[in-house]
Amino acid sequence: MKLKKRVKKLPILRKREIRELPREERLKKLKELKTELTRLKTTVAAGGALDNPSKIREIRRTIARILTIEREESKKAST
Repeated sequence: MKLKKRVKKLPILRKREIRELPREERLKKLKELKTELTRLKTTVAAGGALDNPSKIREIRRTIARILTIEREESKKAST
């Protein structure tokens, strides 16, 4: 019996990549990810099956990363 190797999935955007993006690009990417998340959730709610169900989780985590970095940088700018 062969065991499948678990392939570590890479995040959509790494923290370093997010920090390197200009603020406008970050906000644009955030909007795109939120749209994609809404589309995937709608598909699931309608009873459809996803090719990769973990994609919802990964998108949510990437959104959280972007929002966290935005908050950190807004704090730095205000102090």
